[in-house]
Amino acid sequence: MGDLPGITSRLGHLKELGVDAVWLSPFYSSPQADAGYDVSDYRQVDELFGTLADFDALRDRAHGLGLKVIVDLVPNHTSDQHVWFQEALAAAPGSEARERYMFRPGKDAVPGSGDGTVPPNDWNSLFGGPAWTRITEADGTPGEWYLHLFAAAQPDLNWENPVVRAEFEDVLRFWLDRGVDGFRVDVAHGMVKAEGLPDWSAHVAMVEGTKKRAKEKVPPPPPYFDQDGVHEIYRSWNRLLAGYDGDRVLVAEAWVEPASRLARYIRQDEMQQAFNFGYMCSGWDAEKLGGSIKSSLQAVAEVDRPCTWVLSNHDSVRHPSRFGLSDPTTYPHGISSKDEQPNEALGLARARAATMITMALPGSAYIYQGEELGLPEHTTLAARFRQDPSFIRTKGQETGRDGCRIPLPWAKDEPNFGFSAVPDDGEPAAPWLPQPSKYGRYAADQQSGVEHSTLELYRALLAERRARSLGTGTLRWPRIHKPKAGILAFENSGVLVIANMSEAPVELPRGYRVLLRSQAAAVSHGRVKPNRAVWLVAGQGGA
Repeated sequence: MGDLPGITSRLGHLKELGVDAVWLSPFYSSPQADAGYDVSDYRQVDELFGTLADFDALRDRAHGLGLKVIVDLVPNHTSDQHVWFQEALAAAPGSEARERYMFRPGKDAVPGSGDGTVPPNDWNSLFGGPAWTRITEADGTPGEWYLHLFAAAQPDLNWENPVVRAEFEDVLRFWLDRGVDGFRVDVAHGMVKAEGLPDWSAHVAMVEGTKKRAKEKVPPPPPYFDQDGVHEIYRSWNRLLAGYDGDRVLVAEAWVEPASRLARYIRQDEMQQAFNFGYMCSGWDAEKLGGSIKSSLQAVAEVDRPCTWVLSNHDSVRHPSRFGLSDPTTYPHGISSKDEQPNEALGLARARAATMITMALPGSAYIYQGEELGLPEHTTLAARFRQDPSFIRTKGQETGRDGCRIPLPWAKDEPNFGFSAVPDDGEPAAPWLPQPSKYGRYAADQQSGVEHSTLELYRALLAERRARSLGTGTLRWPRIHKPKAGILAFENSGVLVIANMSEAPVELPRGYRVLLRSQAAAVSHGRVKPNRAVWLVAGQGGA
């Protein structure tokens, strides 16, 4: 499975990479119905991953290396095995235990019958199927329904209940007292639901948000996301974190558009950062990517906060594979062996060029595990290995996220590519998701110290980003920026970035030399090749 001691043993890799912090996905006690995002105890480490003492050792090692530790907080829902939900199942309708969650009576299939066989409203789960499940009461009779915007094993909490709010403030204090530097807040735009829970059956997808309907530039938020009431929660959390020494951060995972709406989550008295999914979903397209950069920077300037940039995460197909599709602007919900198979070499070339863009932008850059190795999606993972609840609930109609969560390859010639330790008395256990054989050539030991490898490119970019203070710089659009022609170009702190997203070579401007290039042969005869990018600085030579 991977565990906390394993992470601790690999923190040196992150230090050498040049990052500032590590964000851990949930490691709390959980039945693992959704990779730990179904939490049964927010103050305990699941035995799969270790102990609280193991977490303390990880924190100490990270801080000793100068790395901050950000943990995942899951406040929209708990596991159905959480003690609160078990108490709610045993309690009566209208009880204090049920008021912690979103229990409601059903509607009658036949008016006036009192059968309650129809869900309270028409909301759908983001993992497929209805967002309501009916329980059997303690006396064995059909009972109320409870809301779960995700899997049925993830009942939504009632954030109108002050008991829920007090509990999560206490959870925040528990981990802050333990030395964490911040929290990535899962489904940060959720929690608060519109009064009356009105019907709303439009389609919502993870990361992408609400599907636009005819003549809509920006779709309205559903009644269960991006409600104004969430902001008071974050104002109270902001005050709580301010009571602790040092820099503490709240990072919002919020599928909200437009960018100006997302910026509301990072106002000065709320959170500090919010993931920029509009940028991630722009794909390999100069107009879309450039437009996202402009709108994002404009929005955050209004609230005087930094922007964030991300190309992949644990909920999305890895960008080297997305960019290798015939349409590199698409955002598939997983890729299976039945789907179009990406062009691996082309996708990696574009991914490395996109990284050149990302690492030169002002703000904060997030790197998904394995991205620094150029890992592609596992696109031929057999159905029997898939664990994503979206795959299960849709009966395979949605491929799901397992393909981007494959364990990392550390060493080409070791069992399981070095992910699983070899016990003294036998063979190592198979990883929780199988690794494709092609991951061997992407292994860290095959790239470390190898000139022009993806790993060394990331190390070089991060070193220059830090040395030149690009994260705190100011972006300027030069004349060479021609997105309609497929050329994305900008300047930040003396670094001129040119990404060629067209199908023809692009002339380098005079008076510059190449500082870094996305691939060894990215530049030829003073021109940037298609699907390549360069960083330039003033001066002669070096092309």
